[in-house]
Amino acid sequence: MNKLMVSLLLTFGVGTAAHSADVLVGDAQAGQAKAAVCGACHAPDGNSLAPNFPKLAGQGERYLLKQMHDIKDGKRAVLEMTGLLSNLGDQDLADIAAHYAAQQGSVGAADPNLVAQGEALFRGGKLVEGMPACTGCHSPDGTGNAAAGFPHVGGQHAQYVAKQLTDFREGSRTNDGDSMIMRAIAAKLSNKDIAAVSSYIQGLH
Repeated sequence: MNKLMVSLLLTFGVGTAAHSADVLVGDAQAGQAKAAVCGACHAPDGNSLAPNFPKLAGQGERYLLKQMHDIKDGKRAVLEMTGLLSNLGDQDLADIAAHYAAQQGSVGAADPNLVAQGEALFRGGKLVEGMPACTGCHSPDGTGNAAAGFPHVGGQHAQYVAKQLTDFREGSRTNDGDSMIMRAIAAKLSNKDIAAVSSYIQGLH
């Protein structure tokens, strides 16, 4: 009986904690002020001009929130972000995520010489090798799935996308969860594949 009670209490506690996290609502207006420091690299509206810093504008709140928590907790190493989130609480992070999610993302241009290969990978994957199409999680137009926490990739800097895919492939980035889906996919991509699909994504909208 005691074991049953402990199990019920633990279940209730975990459920309550998860529910509390789910109902934490970000305030985009408050987030604008809190994101002032972020603007130095990501631009005030989240459309970073530097190709090594990701565009955050139009990104899903759930994805942004997870990345910030992972960076803050040390689950994702981003040298440029060292210490920047240390003094921010859960509400601060939720507000910043809401701010960037409310912005309009910009779109770049793909290298015409890489479009065919990049599109084939993004829309068709490499099924012979067991790699699914990117559209399954990131949608045909690259907007992702905000509710599921799958990121908006369309229009993202090719240089940044290429680095993330390479990091997943090499195991330098591991915060894709227990499913390891991005590591499994990136493992099947050559350097030329990564260059092509990253360029295609940069011009995708």
